Amino acid sequence: MDLEQENRKLFRQLRDLRKEAQRSQVTLERFHTRELELMSADTLAELLHVMTEGMLVSFRVDSIQVLLNDPDHEIRLLLNNSGYPDSAYAFLRFVDDIYTINPRFSKLNSPWLGPFLTPDFDNLFDDTAGLRSMAILPIFCRNRLVGSINLGSRDESRFSRDLATDFLARLGKICGVCLENTINRERLLISGLTDPLTELHNRRYLDRRLDEELARASRYNQPMSCLFIDADHFKQINDNHGHQAGDTALRELANRIRSQLRASDVATRYGGEEFALLLPQTGLSEAMLLAERIRLEVASNPIQLNDGNQLDVTVSIGVSETLPMLGKSRHKEVGEHLLASADQALYQAKARGRNRIESLVQNRSEPATRQIKIGD
Repeated sequence: MDLEQENRKLFRQLRDLRKEAQRSQVTLERFHTRELELMSADTLAELLHVMTEGMLVSFRVDSIQVLLNDPDHEIRLLLNNSGYPDSAYAFLRFVDDIYTINPRFSKLNSPWLGPFLTPDFDNLFDDTAGLRSMAILPIFCRNRLVGSINLGSRDESRFSRDLATDFLARLGKICGVCLENTINRERLLISGLTDPLTELHNRRYLDRRLDEELARASRYNQPMSCLFIDADHFKQINDNHGHQAGDTALRELANRIRSQLRASDVATRYGGEEFALLLPQTGLSEAMLLAERIRLEVASNPIQLNDGNQLDVTVSIGVSETLPMLGKSRHKEVGEHLLASADQALYQAKARGRNRIESLVQNRSEPATRQIKIGD
């Protein structure tokens, strides 16, 4: 081989090495971006979005499924308490025992890449159409397998067994750390935003969610309603039966209110014997029907006390509606009017005989424009 041929060969090798280095640099930057997105997630809901829809886009795969081990349903409960039911995540599945999902999990210590084989891996994806190769990224937390990110491709060479898995292993570890951190953060938030007696959210949580829901209502041009519920003559319960009986009554009231709500509704103990409910995507007529169901549910059966006595309890309810509005700067003002209108309607229900419903509707400029009453 002459010197010119040797130089051409060396040039080709150098060119190939340069291309490989460039590909490695691009891969490194992409994984670094994914890691930053994971570590920047402030809430459990946001983290799960990054791990599902975010991973689907960034990896450019044909199918993705995130499995999370949740034997005590704690993660699902934290999501629900935050207003994000697990059903909102299309590529997320909670399991009670991950080791029963696939036998490979029992010996999975690092990412696994290889061909997609049916039916061996069918239960790792909701959508298996045309998959030819796949990757399983185990998620570990304190050396325990707590989940997996399953990536599927219709390209049989996309996840071949000879590919390096260092970046994938690191990504799985970061997912585990971020998952633990956000779960612990949600536990602290829930403990500070939950009323210990009724187990409903408290007023701080209402303030936090009100702006979020108004922003969503504005973005999607949807109405939102609010209910203020107050137990009638509650002071007499405490005076005649004691505060323990009053606590029992409040817990039962909370349970009866909760039984009538949808997953998207926000129920809070506003203070004392008063409850406040936010009803996203709900107009006045629908809110009035819900208020009447709650009123009937409370009045239908007496509350049983521990000493064998029974309490006949009724509630008065004020209802307000805010119509779709524009401008983020108005959210605080509109939210205050929404609560004030419901409170004013509740005051009218009390003044007009109790065990009844009154309503006020609010638009962009007028906090009170209509009155409706239900019940006697």
